Amino acid sequence: MLSAPRALLLDFGGVLVDAPSLSSQLTRLVGRLRDLTGGALPAERITRALTDGQREYAAWRDRVGEQPRPREYSHLQVWQEFITRDWPEAARDAVLAEATSLSYEWTRRPDWAVRPGVPEALTTAADAGLPLAIVSNTLCGAAHRDFLAEVGLGDRFAVQIYSDEAGVRKPNPEVAWLAAEAVGVPVGQCWFVGDSRARDIPCARRAGAGAAVLMVSARTDREPGLPDGTPDATVDDGHGLRRLLERSM
Repeated sequence: MLSAPRALLLDFGGVLVDAPSLSSQLTRLVGRLRDLTGGALPAERITRALTDGQREYAAWRDRVGEQPRPREYSHLQVWQEFITRDWPEAARDAVLAEATSLSYEWTRRPDWAVRPGVPEALTTAADAGLPLAIVSNTLCGAAHRDFLAEVGLGDRFAVQIYSDEAGVRKPNPEVAWLAAEAVGVPVGQCWFVGDSRARDIPCARRAGAGAAVLMVSARTDREPGLPDGTPDATVDDGHGLRRLLERSM
């Protein structure tokens, strides 16, 4: 039995929302980049740059995730290092000038969907007077905020901490400390809920969270765990989180 929390710190993708891959908006991004570069690059080269860049960015995230306190790249750094590195200077400059809006488009998925039971779990927490915070690694937190507002969940959260805005990324414990400080609850009295044994659970452990709760997602078993990646409890979805909360209280 876990001790009842005084606040919840929750991941976005894999916990609140099912987060599909980039493929769903790749065509739109290619068109935007062709327009920005005045057709200087063929669509095939742009598509290859996005596909390869996404893979290299993911590999970079895995590498820095092995560090004790990883930092986050800026929007400009991501497009500069992973997408446009070998592009003609004029085309590259045109893209880098729009790095933030392009990062929004890259991040936002038209097929995001709230995970089963999440609204009910958030209601249970709210009824118990628990402040809620989001702690998420992302290229563009603004895209997450807009989605949550559109589905009527944005106002449930006292604060939303995103790595591109905070400058640090999980498993760096600083993001959890920022969230706990923002909701006014000692981190040792917060539950940290995430779907990654490589990022979320180690972040919770290093921050000193009261409990590290793993919510299983499609990516959970694809990622290698870390030595400090063993959760205190595991749930399948929002319904499981709601039941865990009710039992603790």
